[in-house]
Amino acid sequence: MDLDNTTLPRVIGRAALEYGEAEGAVDTQDAAAPVRISFAKLVEEADATAATLVASGLQPGEVVALWAPNTWEWVVAALATFRAGGVLVPVNTRFKGREAAYVLQKSRTKFLFTVAGFLGADYVGMLRESGEELPDLQEIVLLRGESAGATSCTDLLARGDDASRAEVAVRSDAVKPDDLGLVMFTSGTTGLPKGVMVDHGPLVRVASILGATLGIERGERYLVINPFFHAFGFTCGIVPSLIYGSTIIPHAVFDPAVVLQKIQDERINILPGPPAIFQALLNYAELDRYDISSLRSCLTGAATIPEEMVVQMRERLRFERVMTAYGMTETTGLATTCRPGDDARTIATTSGRAIDDVELRVVDDDGNDVPSGMPGELWVRGYQVTRGYLDDPEQTRATITEDGWLRTGDIVVMDERGYIDITDRKKDMYIVGGFNAYPAEIERMMIEHDQIGQVAVIGVPDDRLGEVGVAFVIPAHGAQLDEAEVLAWCRERMANYKVPRQVWVVDALPLNASNKVLKNDLRAEASARLAASVD
Repeated sequence: MDLDNTTLPRVIGRAALEYGEAEGAVDTQDAAAPVRISFAKLVEEADATAATLVASGLQPGEVVALWAPNTWEWVVAALATFRAGGVLVPVNTRFKGREAAYVLQKSRTKFLFTVAGFLGADYVGMLRESGEELPDLQEIVLLRGESAGATSCTDLLARGDDASRAEVAVRSDAVKPDDLGLVMFTSGTTGLPKGVMVDHGPLVRVASILGATLGIERGERYLVINPFFHAFGFTCGIVPSLIYGSTIIPHAVFDPAVVLQKIQDERINILPGPPAIFQALLNYAELDRYDISSLRSCLTGAATIPEEMVVQMRERLRFERVMTAYGMTETTGLATTCRPGDDARTIATTSGRAIDDVELRVVDDDGNDVPSGMPGELWVRGYQVTRGYLDDPEQTRATITEDGWLRTGDIVVMDERGYIDITDRKKDMYIVGGFNAYPAEIERMMIEHDQIGQVAVIGVPDDRLGEVGVAFVIPAHGAQLDEAEVLAWCRERMANYKVPRQVWVVDALPLNASNKVLKNDLRAEASARLAASVD
């Protein structure tokens, strides 16, 4: 199969033929009903569900949404959508009713797969209580649990017949690489969520590159903690597993002890995730009592990583391959990666260089290229850049230039090798007495302190300087941090305007469902702390 020019339905069909009776998915999160299912059976279940969607009236190109945590049923419903010729819209599991309703309205969702009871949430009830009209939504189907006004999977599956199953095969063959396959909505931190359109061909090609970067081998065990509704979980988790034949082992809620036990019990080989996950595992007091010798490969990024952490990931977590990468929803989840053989410092301090057939530019505010080693906004151009935002041509024009360059909004420094260092988001930059301060740069410097395990820096208002920085710090395992000592250490190593005004030692940082730090929550916490100190 030409992975540079194919579709998800064909990848799914190939997985059934190529990997057959090998374990395709293992889900032991429900101890009372653990599931172990082969690739052949996984695709059989997906095609049966696809047939019921066809029988229920889903037309090619219509939308099926998934509002559920990482489970084997999520995988089945997603694969069924593609095999039926539909477009998948994953919904953030942390969304409330009105937020989810907006996504369903905007995408004109026809069928919604969801669950009852995840983290105490009643998704169907939240939609009902939102009061929002959903004129295109024909049916809500429950993957797990019960809720009034929703169809059970058992009832849905009863609708399939020979004619609808035959139609699934026809539709799977009819999908083309440049057809829309996925609409992923951004988190909405800068306004209403935007629907990023992702075509079949680029998605498969990026997933194949990610799988090669991880070095996935047939029969390996892949623990997917990154949420499936996110590009890191879907494009880097489900699809590479189908391409390379690794067992998908979904995990819904991160807890160090539970994850370590699952690594031991299921002999996990592949474990990507944001740095916060690996730091939490390294900081876990009982790490050494678990057998994690099966771990082999991981991919991380999206935050500052201390070089020592990369060393510890290799020595204490036993990873043979530690890779960093950069991507965003608008680049189908990937734009740059490190390469096998890169040294620990390169992996820790960069997000790699452009993947094949992708171009990068680093530009100033006027769109002019800046010299190597100087900060600027990263622009990306290539086959994997989104065609645009769903029904939003104005935002598309504001983000993608006429000649195809995506303005990422990320500030980077590119070295002479083409490797990029993410300095910050343009929107997270703050100005201290006229000097631009980039939180990610300050975080990267602070993480070199041998007693700091994690750090998050934000800007807060200041009467004299306009804004100043404050830092929330988690100590490294076994460390006792002194806030005054950390400030003194910073003053010796960075320009005065970069030194945080305050350092607060905390036990944990607030994380979203993708395990990224919620800086808006930290801003609220900082405001409360500063107000209390004045009182």
